[in-house]
Amino acid sequence: MSVIDFRIRPPYKGFLDAVMYSQPERRDRFTRQLGLVPSRAATEKSCELLLKEMDEAGIDVGVVVGRSPGFLGSVPNETVMEFVKAYPGRFHAIASIELGDRRRATKEIDDAMAAGFKAINFEPGAQVVPLAIDDRKLYPLYAHCEDRNIPMMILAGGNAGPDLATTTPIALDRVLADFPQLKIVAAHGGWPWVHQVLHIAFRHPNLYLSPDMYLVEMPGMADYLKAADGFLAERFIYASSFPLCPVKGYFDWFEKLPIRPENRERILWKNAHEFLGLSA
Repeated sequence: MSVIDFRIRPPYKGFLDAVMYSQPERRDRFTRQLGLVPSRAATEKSCELLLKEMDEAGIDVGVVVGRSPGFLGSVPNETVMEFVKAYPGRFHAIASIELGDRRRATKEIDDAMAAGFKAINFEPGAQVVPLAIDDRKLYPLYAHCEDRNIPMMILAGGNAGPDLATTTPIALDRVLADFPQLKIVAAHGGWPWVHQVLHIAFRHPNLYLSPDMYLVEMPGMADYLKAADGFLAERFIYASSFPLCPVKGYFDWFEKLPIRPENRERILWKNAHEFLGLSA
């Protein structure tokens, strides 16, 4: 069975300036709080060790997403694509969009898709000037992506902004209702609003959830799993959130979860494959 890890931030160029690498003590403390051991690939900042770890875990493909300028750092899309092209067949790229200027953002979306990116990433709350997910300034961009069938990742949980209002599920609910053909995956799975975001996914078939690191021994884990092995089996996407979780350690942990084989295959591969519109 093929496996896609939907959120990997490699130890490469601009990624090394982001908080996840520039503050290793903070990162590794979080990893240990989850009961996992920090990855050597992360601590030694080695791309080759990352590839080795992926091989050992049986991860066929990783999805690499950068970061538009904001309080979490900045990783240019050019850096993301450069890395992906350096390892043909092992990674897909998602482009992060700076959201301050509508015309510039629209062009950035079109340029990214033309360059081979598979989806677009919005991080509204993490922008230099934070925005709510349902800020009306973003609506022309949502419409642009919906009209062109461009799948979208939204940072909609965890440390996604200056306060919890940034990730309120009501805002995500409104966007999904207003753009019913726009496929959105919520990175960090809407945590900690677990019950609310599961209800939203039940209501809106265009929402996918990827709790990644917030699945591991965190409040709400049992509810995520019940949904993943039930009504959300076709819209739950596996991701380690490396380097905050080790690729292999996270996979070994996930493999022990009580998920039926047919749903496990969907979560580990099919859902991401279909979401990104990849060829067979």
